[in-house]
Amino acid sequence: MQVPRTLDLPKLLKQKSFFLFGPRATGKTSLIREQFGENALVIDLLKSAYSLRLSANPGELENIISSSQQRDIVVIDEVQKVPALLDEVHRLIEEKGLTFLLTGSSARKLKRGAANLLAGRAWNSELFPLTFHELTDFNLGRYLLYGGLPSVYLSKQPEEELDAYVNTYLYEELQAEGIVRKLDVFSRFLTTAAISNGEILNYANVASDAQMSPSTVRDYFSILEDTLLGFLIPPWSKSVKRKATQTAKFFLFDPGVTNHITAVQSIERNSDLYGNRFETFIAMELRAYLSYRRVKHKPLSFWRSTRGYEVDFVIGDQIAIEVKSSKQASPRFLKGLRALQEENTIEKFFLLSQDPISTEKDGIRSMHWKDFLVELWADKIVG
Repeated sequence: MQVPRTLDLPKLLKQKSFFLFGPRATGKTSLIREQFGENALVIDLLKSAYSLRLSANPGELENIISSSQQRDIVVIDEVQKVPALLDEVHRLIEEKGLTFLLTGSSARKLKRGAANLLAGRAWNSELFPLTFHELTDFNLGRYLLYGGLPSVYLSKQPEEELDAYVNTYLYEELQAEGIVRKLDVFSRFLTTAAISNGEILNYANVASDAQMSPSTVRDYFSILEDTLLGFLIPPWSKSVKRKATQTAKFFLFDPGVTNHITAVQSIERNSDLYGNRFETFIAMELRAYLSYRRVKHKPLSFWRSTRGYEVDFVIGDQIAIEVKSSKQASPRFLKGLRALQEENTIEKFFLLSQDPISTEKDGIRSMHWKDFLVELWADKIVG
């Protein structure tokens, strides 16, 4: 089953060459095949015929392109496998005016190996798990339990697909790539990190729970970010009346993967775990929207005062969003939003829940999460 994706690669590439990053199995290869068909030259570095030849002689790239009939768009899939190719890509953009799409599931090798990142000659984009906007028959319960990886969400056996993904990629490939040397230690860390999903990051606590040094924990969190398996949401720190925390929140990139790592097989509707995964889902939607719509000037953050007032998400200095999984919106859920209103900085305030009745009072809109996401993807929320 093919799901039409929001990211429009041909439209992006009309402007410039692009890096397209995203975790494995988010559908980068399928998206390229669907949107370009035979209209692009695809060089897949997972195929040994390409990777061995180009590793030995990166200059062969020009010969491969010259011998192909499809030269308008050149796709290099998993470019981190041969970072030296980026010097050739740089030259071919400059000298031949070629347009490249450079995909990867890890930026770690490129960053750590001081690879040529093309100095602005290629912009960055990301592909995320499936979104509410992309799924016509969206099932929230299924998404919170199994996540949004296409091969998992659309499968008749999602548990098997998740097991294969976690054990084949998260462990075997990370070790094979030389990213992780001690797999048993990293596995213990990953379980602890997954348990901390959606919480303010505390390296010392994670180090204590995982029985390792804080410096190792910092390095492992860096690995999760570089391999796109986790992301940080920074604090919004512009509040004046109330001092804000300065520490980021950490999320794994997909709730299904998080559940598998922590051995969660079911989620009770009224549990704290359900609320955590629901907040993760909204974080994923906001993050995907801002990326796909190329909203660069309004970063996603959260706000928490040192006295305990909190708002789950802040977009730029414009929008504040509190997320509750409750079936009925309650005035007590507005405490953080009202505290943030006193800063007189944020323009729009939202309370998202599973209450079907939408209301607006004192500048705060209480909305069902579906209604909010429909307006979000229709570009009616973020100005």
